[in-house]
Amino acid sequence: MIPRYLAIEKVLEHVQPADLVLSTTGMISREVFVSGDRAGNFYMLGSMGLLSSFGLGLALFNPEQRVFVLEGDGSALMSLGAVPLIGSEGPGNLIHIILDNEAYESTGGQPSISSGFDLTRVAEGAGYRTVARTGDVEGLQSALLECARGPGPHLILVKAGIVPVKGIPRVSHSPTDIRDRFNSSVHAGE
Repeated sequence: MIPRYLAIEKVLEHVQPADLVLSTTGMISREVFVSGDRAGNFYMLGSMGLLSSFGLGLALFNPEQRVFVLEGDGSALMSLGAVPLIGSEGPGNLIHIILDNEAYESTGGQPSISSGFDLTRVAEGAGYRTVARTGDVEGLQSALLECARGPGPHLILVKAGIVPVKGIPRVSHSPTDIRDRFNSSVHAGE
């Protein structure tokens, strides 16, 4: 397993200036914020399970911009119906990354069912063009490079450990600031 914050840092190394990054509620958004705050990041605050649907719509309406969706296993499981819809619609610019720590970390670390339920098989069955599963930095790097070689949708499932980052702040932007900054990035890429 790779510490989640290291996986997030590796993903952000592959983000280009025009790319859009969506991060789910809780610690993932906080770690994205600390690792690489930028106007093209949308931090989902308080709406667990909606990120992949939001990413799909954004990718379909902005085909010239790559859309990175970073969510946890709990969020992905909560919106499982979005996976076959993503596969069916086939947005070539969508990179769906599930950071799977087998827990609902932000609410106390309760176990999710991802230890016995393989989300990569769902993505394969749904028609994602590439599907990768990794638990180390090298595998993540390889999967991210594969995403750059051709159209998606792509899914990368990263087995991540629960490693709390001490003193990590909350996202300091207000929801309207997040919206407005992100909106300007979406329109800049049109």
